[in-house]
Amino acid sequence: MKSYNIKIDMPTQALARQRLDVILKYEKEPIIKIVHGYGSTGVGGVIRDMVRQVLEDKMSKQEIKAFIPGEAFGSLFGYDQLIKTYQHLLKKDPEYKRNNPGISYIIL
Repeated sequence: MKSYNIKIDMPTQALARQRLDVILKYEKEPIIKIVHGYGSTGVGGVIRDMVRQVLEDKMSKQEIKAFIPGEAFGSLFGYDQLIKTYQHLLKKDPEYKRNNPGISYIIL
């Protein structure tokens, strides 16, 4: 599974959005991981919120199949069936089942 860290150099929200758009436009793997961070204050960041909103929009337009927030592995968020369906791809990732709110898995 390919992993993309879109927040590595602490970009603006606009730059992080451009990075996400390019990744989603050109990536051909069935599932990818986006590292967007959780926010330096510990209460959620603007990049994470933007990524999740973009992914929701792309799902509704059927541009991606689905996404799984990293924290979905620690609580019941309604992603159980999706995790089970893609477990064979997810379990290859070192973050699998680590309850990490700073990442999102995207099923293309």
